[in-house]
Amino acid sequence: MPQSLSQLYVHLIFSTKHREPMLLSPVREDLHAYLAAVLNNQDSPALKVGGMSDHVHALFRLSKNLALAKIVEEVKTGSSKWVKTQGRGLANFYWQSGYGAFSVSAADVEEVLEYIAQQESHHRVVSFQEEFQKLLDAHGIAFDERYVWD
Repeated sequence: MPQSLSQLYVHLIFSTKHREPMLLSPVREDLHAYLAAVLNNQDSPALKVGGMSDHVHALFRLSKNLALAKIVEEVKTGSSKWVKTQGRGLANFYWQSGYGAFSVSAADVEEVLEYIAQQESHHRVVSFQEEFQKLLDAHGIAFDERYVWD
């Protein structure tokens, strides 16, 4: 086949270092727009970016030319530098070292978009740790509790 074609959707989740609630309004909303722009610049169009004060969710279409790890590195590095410029209280901002990335079928894209949009109400009853563990379990990803949280 002379042409490379793909349509792979990824639900990416990562947290602030030690899940510190540093992403407050209006920085959070601006950060989501910044993250979407970084993804778009990585040839990985963002469908939705959202989250809470201690973590981010992004649904995007994975570039056919770049590895997921490279895209995540660009997203986290660039956004961490950007957040640090948004005020004195954010000068010591860091993301956790890891991330979770989950494949999403085209049939489930709308459901994930809604899930990301409803983070505020979702986290009134479910903690970030519970949410992340449920996603790991649902996708059959084995993990060692000692190394998931930092």
